[in-house]
Amino acid sequence: MSILANLKLVVSKREQGNNPVLKRRNKLSSKIYDQIQLAEAKREGRTYAPTRLKTSTNRITGERQTIEAVKMLREWWYINATGKINLVVKYGSKPIMLDAKGTKNAIEVSTADELLEALKTIKAAVDAGELDTQIEAASGAIRARFAK
Repeated sequence: MSILANLKLVVSKREQGNNPVLKRRNKLSSKIYDQIQLAEAKREGRTYAPTRLKTSTNRITGERQTIEAVKMLREWWYINATGKINLVVKYGSKPIMLDAKGTKNAIEVSTADELLEALKTIKAAVDAGELDTQIEAASGAIRARFAK
């Protein structure tokens, strides 16, 4: 019994059901993490290729096999006509409106270092829940396309 006395024992109960707001927030946060890794790799002159497990069926034998495949990852930023970098944060394929009025969807930066800082700032805002209403609007727009 002296071994268990060294541990902190608590009463715990797992929450039932999923919180959709938290689920969408975590989804966007992980996508922003991938963009941060991609921007850092590009700045350092290397490639970033995350992998995922993919299950497929062999057509000849009918056997299911799991293989590791490279996940497709597109940059959320581009260089505009003035030479500045525009960063568009996306939820799925929909850009997220970043201002309160819902009119501005991009962040303009001038260097790769500023791009990384902007991505980290956006990730912190998403984790803090500051963009929950914008994420909900983008999610609703995506769901509306499937309801046709």
